[in-house]
Amino acid sequence: MATQFSEFANVCKTLEATTKRTEKIDRLVRFLNLVDKDEIAPTVAFFSGRAFTDSDKRVLDVSGRTLWKITRSSIGQLSLASNPVSILEVYRAFEKIAGTTGPGSRVKKEMLIQSMINRMSDVEAEYFARIIFGEMRIGAVEGVILEAIAKAAMMAPDDVRRAYLLLGDISSVAKIALTEGSKAVRNVRLQLFVPIRPMLAEMATSIDSVLEEYHGRSAFEYKYDGARIQIHQKGPLIRIFSRRLTDVTASLPDIVDVVKNRIECNEFLIEGEVLAIGKGQKPLPFQDLMRRFRRFHEVTSVASQIPLRLFLFDMVYRDGSLLIDKSYSERWRLLEEIAPKDLLATRIITSDPILAKSMMEDSIRAGHEGLMAKDLNGTYSPGVRGKKWFKIKLAETLDLVIVAADWGSGRRRDWLSNYHLAVRDQDTGRFLMVGKTFKGLTDEEFAATTRALLGMKISQNDYTVFVRPEMVVEVAFNEIQKSPHYDSKFALRFARIVRFRNDKPPSEADSIARLNTLYQNQFKSKDVSDF
Repeated sequence: MATQFSEFANVCKTLEATTKRTEKIDRLVRFLNLVDKDEIAPTVAFFSGRAFTDSDKRVLDVSGRTLWKITRSSIGQLSLASNPVSILEVYRAFEKIAGTTGPGSRVKKEMLIQSMINRMSDVEAEYFARIIFGEMRIGAVEGVILEAIAKAAMMAPDDVRRAYLLLGDISSVAKIALTEGSKAVRNVRLQLFVPIRPMLAEMATSIDSVLEEYHGRSAFEYKYDGARIQIHQKGPLIRIFSRRLTDVTASLPDIVDVVKNRIECNEFLIEGEVLAIGKGQKPLPFQDLMRRFRRFHEVTSVASQIPLRLFLFDMVYRDGSLLIDKSYSERWRLLEEIAPKDLLATRIITSDPILAKSMMEDSIRAGHEGLMAKDLNGTYSPGVRGKKWFKIKLAETLDLVIVAADWGSGRRRDWLSNYHLAVRDQDTGRFLMVGKTFKGLTDEEFAATTRALLGMKISQNDYTVFVRPEMVVEVAFNEIQKSPHYDSKFALRFARIVRFRNDKPPSEADSIARLNTLYQNQFKSKDVSDF
C-alpha cells in the first residue's frame, strides 16, 4: 500500500519539534521500516532536502519567487482530501518538473506545482516547498540519517557509513541496507565513474602544531588556489568530477589530454588540483578558473585564454585495488609510479619546522594559499574531515553561507550589497548568523551576486531579501567576538569576502564547532584580562 505524503510531513514536523538526536533517529527508524521498497530512495532523498537522490543530477530549476507565490496563494485553501498524495506521486511530480524545459516551461512548472499543492494540507505543502528549496530544517543531518538506516536495517553503523562514502548516494545505501541486508552493504565497492566524496582537512593554527600532532614528522604540500578534481579512467574512457561531484569533463578537454597522454596506467581514480595560469606563470584568480568549470560551449577558445595546470596529490584506486586503507606514503608511492614529476604537487617530508616555514613562504610567493600537511601513516577517509590532513594558511578564513542580503545605498543602491553571513550548525543543519559584510567585491561582482541571489529569493521586505542558503563564500576576518545580536552568539570583526566557493556545497560550510574552536584559540598567545 502506498505511503501518503501526509505521513512523511507529519514525521518531519515531529523531527523538527525535538532537539534530541536519539529521538530523531528512532522516529526515522520507525518510518523507514514502514515504507515500501520502491519508496525508500525517494523518502531518504526527501528527508535530506533533495527532490532526487545524490547521484541523480536532474534539477527542478524552480525560482524562489515562483514557489513563494504559489505556496502563499495556496495556504489556508481547502485541500482535496479525497485525493491524497503519495510519496511516489510527489517524486513523479518532481520528475515531470525537472523534465519540463523550453518555451513556456516556467508556466508549465507552476501548473505542476500548483496541482500538487491543491491536493495537500498546509503541513504537506510546507514540507513539499522545503524539499524544492533544498532546506528541510528538521535536524535530519547526514549523520542522523545514516545512523537511522543502520538501526532500521539492524547492522553496524560503520558498514553503512563506509558504503555511503564509496557510493556517495545516501538513498542508494538505504535501499541496499533495507532490502538486501548487511552482506550486500559490506560488499559495496567503489565504482569507476561514480564520484566519491573527497577526504577533507582540518585547519591548523601553525606548522609547529602540525609537527606535534604527527609526532615530529610530516609531509607538506603546496596548498594550491585552484579547484579540486577527481579523475576516473578505465581504458579509453576518462571522466573528471569536481569537488561537488559534478561531471566537468566537457569543460576540461586540455586536462583530459594530459591524463590520456602522460599518465601511465589504464584503470585508476586519482585526485588533483587544477589551476588557471597567467602569462607570468602564476595562478589566475579563482573566479577565472570557475569560468572554465562553467563553460560547456566554445571551450577551445576559452581554454586558450585560460590555460590550466594539473597537480596530482593522491590515488584512491588503481588496477582493481581500492587504496583507501593504504597509508598516505604508500598511496603517494603508487601515484609516483604512474605520473611524471611535473604533474605532482610540490612536496617535502621533514621534521624541521624552519624548512616547512620556508616552504610556506615559497608557496605564498608563488601565488598559492599556503601548505597542506599530511600524516604519513594516514589512511584515506572519503567524505570525512579529520586530522589526517591539515591546511595551513597565513590568514584565517571561514567558508560561510549567505542567507540574506540588504539593498545598498548611494552608489550601491541598485545592488544587494550587504550580505548576511551564516555558519553551519553541525547538529541541526541550520545556518546561524555571524555577521554582515559589503567588503571585498568589485562593482561587477556586486551586480552578478545580486542577480544570483534574486534567483534564490524566498521572501523579502523593503530592505532585505532572504534567500535559500546555497551561496558559499570564503570570508577573512580580524577577530571573533562574542555577540548577543546573532543566533550563533558570535560576530566576525572586519569580515570581508575573499572569494566565492562555487565548488563547495552549503553542507561543507564551516561549522559552529570550528568557529568556537577558533574563538578559543585566539587567547592562547594573549594575556588574560583582570576583568
